[in-house]
Amino acid sequence: MEEKKKGIISEPDENGIRYYTFGQSEGRSPLPPSQEELDGKKEAFAGGGSGGQGGSPRRNRKKPLIILGCILLAVILLGVACGSLFEDEDSSYADIREDHISVLYIEGTIGEDSSDGYNHEWVLDRIEDAINNSNNKGLILFLNTPGGSVYETDEIYLKLREYQDTGRPLYSAMGSMVASGGYYISASADKIIANRNCWTGSIGVTAGTVFDISGFLEKYGIKTVTITAGENKAMGSMTQPLTQEQREIYQSLVDEAYDQFTQIVAEGRGMNIKTVRKLADGRVYTAKQALENGLVDQIGTLDDAISDMRSTYSLADCPVYEMKYEDNSLFSSLFRLMAEKDSGSQGNAAALLEYMNEQGQVPISYMSEIQK
Repeated sequence: MEEKKKGIISEPDENGIRYYTFGQSEGRSPLPPSQEELDGKKEAFAGGGSGGQGGSPRRNRKKPLIILGCILLAVILLGVACGSLFEDEDSSYADIREDHISVLYIEGTIGEDSSDGYNHEWVLDRIEDAINNSNNKGLILFLNTPGGSVYETDEIYLKLREYQDTGRPLYSAMGSMVASGGYYISASADKIIANRNCWTGSIGVTAGTVFDISGFLEKYGIKTVTITAGENKAMGSMTQPLTQEQREIYQSLVDEAYDQFTQIVAEGRGMNIKTVRKLADGRVYTAKQALENGLVDQIGTLDDAISDMRSTYSLADCPVYEMKYEDNSLFSSLFRLMAEKDSGSQGNAAALLEYMNEQGQVPISYMSEIQK
């Protein structure tokens, strides 16, 4: 029967280094390695030989990277799997087989990403679910948002108009803050009920802030060159001031979005456009002020909105199904932590430059600058 082999570790030499040898049979007393063997082991350990037990240090350094790569791949796959589970669960909203009222939560900044808890595609999908489910008898929006980008805000508005075309009631229940784009998507609702502590309104449009650091660059002798085709292609760059023509171009973009906003409010609230424009100077209103100006119908809570819809539309026996986005997947948590670590590692100057660069992109948005 073949004897089981085992490794032998030598006693430390004068430098305190131990050597691993293989090949002794179990049950035998290990023979101490000869000086020639020890010298060979040292050479292999130092990377001088290709066949020693120590192996190549470079090869050994690759192992942790391979292991880390495998871990990251496993995390990503797990995150995708978790995302799929959430999608499967969400799709069940379209399959509710009893008459019901849906409450759709729209919270955070309206945009294409979900960095602060908002997920645009998820919101659109839930409205679509309500549209396609004939057992849905009414939709209540619970809003808590400062607004957001023009494009995504209008997408929600148009999808809600699709829902209203089915003849079913749409309510807006306002939480702590429903401003700018949040009011935009509420304007056409059959009834708007605002919490007594709500700030709303902020009917207006912003193009962000354009920074001009050309004077700073000139002071320190820094020159920049921007190569473009078209004299206004680089407008908004922080390295050169805006011309009068460029100011007018930006203003025309903002004015068009403002016209669209005020027209939607006038139609949704049944108000004269001149009255709306008088109210639409960008200011934020308290719930009481909004009620006095006809921007909301009632001061109350989400429960009041549910009770009102049930009594007004003879839906007393309808249960309420809440649709609220929650992304607790490992994938999302990992990247949120990585983003926080990255943002905390940069210095004040780098953070300021990043902020200025983001602001310098000049996004046109229905966004309230006042945050609650």
